[in-house]
Amino acid sequence: MNNRFYSPFDYETDAGNGKRPDDFRSPFEVDRDRILHTSAFRRLQSKTQVFLSGEYDFYRTRLTHSLEVAQIGRAIAKYLQRHDAHLSADYFIDGDLVEAVCLSHDLGHPPFGHAGENTLNRVMSDYGGFEGNAQTLRLMTDTIYGHKRGMQPTRAFMDGVLKYKSLYTEMRSLNGGKPPKNHFLYDHQCDKLDFVFGGRDFPVELTPGKMRNGFKSIECQIMDWADDTAYSLNDIVDSIQAGFLNGDRIRAWAEASALDEAQSAHVDGLLKAISDGKVEGAMGRKIGQFVQATRLEEDVNFMSGETNRYRYRLVIDPAVVAESALYKKLAYELVFTSHQLKQLEFKGDRMLVSLFEAFVGEYVEEEKPSFQLLPPEIAALVSVQETKPAKVRVICDFLASMTDSAAARTYRRLHDPTFGSIVDLV
Repeated sequence: MNNRFYSPFDYETDAGNGKRPDDFRSPFEVDRDRILHTSAFRRLQSKTQVFLSGEYDFYRTRLTHSLEVAQIGRAIAKYLQRHDAHLSADYFIDGDLVEAVCLSHDLGHPPFGHAGENTLNRVMSDYGGFEGNAQTLRLMTDTIYGHKRGMQPTRAFMDGVLKYKSLYTEMRSLNGGKPPKNHFLYDHQCDKLDFVFGGRDFPVELTPGKMRNGFKSIECQIMDWADDTAYSLNDIVDSIQAGFLNGDRIRAWAEASALDEAQSAHVDGLLKAISDGKVEGAMGRKIGQFVQATRLEEDVNFMSGETNRYRYRLVIDPAVVAESALYKKLAYELVFTSHQLKQLEFKGDRMLVSLFEAFVGEYVEEEKPSFQLLPPEIAALVSVQETKPAKVRVICDFLASMTDSAAARTYRRLHDPTFGSIVDLV
């Protein structure tokens, strides 16, 4: 059945003539399948979600989180098709496209979670910064199959992962000349923005920063809510199972937080689930409630006449948004700011800074490296870059691609005198 929601504009790619070879799959199925079969996606199994990967064997990694976000995103698309009056059997948001976007949303994240992202952004401040979302786009369009060999995503897929649409220098200017902390694309990705919008300029009212970054396709909006749903609920589950949260700590936090009636009811429900030993089931049921809290609303903007992907806004029940915010606040204040996690973040920061300095010092600052520290193919790629920022960007790509364990292992090889036997080198 032909889906009238999408047009050739949405299916076009930025490679060559904008078309792919004929395939029995739809263009969006190809997008999804190409992501699933990449090493970049597989590496997410050993990258931190909340707790460092490998600490236990039951809580979420970036990979399992991405799979859960994809399931939730697809469920939202299916729910809207069945229940929203704007959609129909032959006019609907494509589930394969939403799944591809959700599977890819954390693809560019480096080792050691958001702390690792902050570290790379800091050391890259003189070279265009580092941002997980910008790195996802870089993988998809430039490096996922080797340097300057992206996966040739469709316009709709590329746009779907673009949570942010302001460039690094634009955000730096808004920040008084100081490097921005996050929420930007790399300056060299301006041509990707141009492609996504078919050469249209942003209207003056969509200024860089919050306004422009908030301008998202419907698939991106669904991914955003699916991501919020997954981590606001599942991070609580992992934190309880890992021993960071228990009934006493949550109860004390609630008493000190001046919660309103609705918030208190949610906390009481969570405490009962803990005492009954049914936290995972209780939060699983809430995922369904969060999915069903969505609806579409028509919008008019500079892209709505070109593609239906910008004709609609995702509207979420404010009470459910507030509930999600409560769980995020609880996890942030009791888990993410805990001294235990901050110690792990400190360790990850030290390792990444040390690796960055070693690689840049050897391959960028020196005329010829004295030691072969990088894999030969990465070293060769660095050597052919014509500018210092381009060389450093390739090194940053390599660091960002590392899993937690690979980064820790490489750090130990360079700095731990007791590590480095022939057994350690495999």
